[in-house]
Amino acid sequence: MNGLDEERLPVIVAGGQCLERDAPVSALDLMTRAARQCLAEAPALAGGVDRVSVVNVMSPVPPATATALAGRLGLSPARTEVSTIGGNSPQWLLNRAADDIAAGRAQTVLVAGAEAQRTMKAMASPPPVPEEQSLPPDPVIGDGRAGVGQAELDAGLIAPVHVYALFESVLAHRADRSLDEHRRVLGELMAPFTAVAATHPAAWFPTRRTPEELSTVGPDNRLVAEPYPKLLCAVITVDQGAAVLVTSLAAARRADVADRAVFCLSGAEANDVWFPSARPDPGSSPAIAAAVGACLEAAGVGVDEVGAFDLYSCFPCAVEMAAQAIGIDVDDKRGLTVTGGLPYFGGPGNNYTLHAIATMTARLRETGGTGLVTGLGWYATKHAVGVYGADPPPGGWRRADTTAAQTAIDGTTRAVTGDALGPATVMASTVVSGRDGRPSAAPVIARLDDGRQVAAAAEDEELAALAGRNLVGERILLSGPLPRFRMAG
Repeated sequence: MNGLDEERLPVIVAGGQCLERDAPVSALDLMTRAARQCLAEAPALAGGVDRVSVVNVMSPVPPATATALAGRLGLSPARTEVSTIGGNSPQWLLNRAADDIAAGRAQTVLVAGAEAQRTMKAMASPPPVPEEQSLPPDPVIGDGRAGVGQAELDAGLIAPVHVYALFESVLAHRADRSLDEHRRVLGELMAPFTAVAATHPAAWFPTRRTPEELSTVGPDNRLVAEPYPKLLCAVITVDQGAAVLVTSLAAARRADVADRAVFCLSGAEANDVWFPSARPDPGSSPAIAAAVGACLEAAGVGVDEVGAFDLYSCFPCAVEMAAQAIGIDVDDKRGLTVTGGLPYFGGPGNNYTLHAIATMTARLRETGGTGLVTGLGWYATKHAVGVYGADPPPGGWRRADTTAAQTAIDGTTRAVTGDALGPATVMASTVVSGRDGRPSAAPVIARLDDGRQVAAAAEDEELAALAGRNLVGERILLSGPLPRFRMAG
């Protein structure tokens, strides 16, 4: 194999996915089911699992989730760990596992995660404490910074749908579309995702929908935050689990599962300007562009050679910004998802991308070629990318270097103020709707004439007049004590 050291060549040999619609379950139950599927596909590797990595879980789990999972599976890994919050975490953990296998620091790594939010929502009282609750906590790895700062908090910008709706307003303005026109375009963008979900055995909503169904606001598709109705938003109230087994090609051969190997070709990470209110352009993601570009270059693969994509899809703007950054059309004939995306396949907290990786590897076993997976955390903030292939990489696994790009991105951070007064120009906006359909808030990111930026919320008496409006480019007047605004003129 071109002189490659097979002991240092990372491959994925097994993946498991599961869901539960009826019985109450815990997230630990679900990830155990998925992990058992993995180990059943490669039973000879169970004794060699030397690391168990678990994606951050929002549902109740023991502090030592990875240790508890290993115990349930009868594994004795040298290391157990859990990640910090972020939908980038699954791909980051895969990149990290591939790094360590390539460096000889690990041989076989199990990555798992799950959410049981359906069960949590259905239960009248908190679930019983898992029996493993008394175990010492697992080490927590990853970037644990909060996703928003005081400026966002003061403006009420916490819920992901509100922040992503701000990003979407920029894209609508850039395309010179009204919010109604843009919503129809988003229905056309996301309808193919539903078609993919309709054929996926682990999808939460295996239902094909038309663009009109997705974009038409009505009793069953209420407006959440302009321009997003419910059917264009990620769904977290799911009970889903996934797991992936990563090892070396040499270990796969010894376990007689080398015929199942899908190669980890390259991986990369990058962060956008951390806080949304400090970004120079809330409608773009230079970090996705940097990570994907570096990842493809490291793999020696051009974007036209990629056979399948799974772009993180919590909200439509995440797909649009990723496609733009990668340099593909949103209607690319290859499709933009292999699962159906978070609104239709399901959005199990931070673990969606592990489902995407498991699905991508299964697809590449059948079709050959290469696939690209993206994951993001917080508010299109931290990004991780992986390229996978049915054939071995000529130069072995490569971790792409995005250091220079990260320095450049960090250098674009804009100064944010929390006590601005006077005129400003809106950069991004949304109007949040309550369950009664009435406007309940209207946050914006705006730029002062001196270049500083601010996150602000509309005065209550302004809300009725702002319904259905995209304020990007309009002038507002800021007042205190916390940033509030009225329309200028």
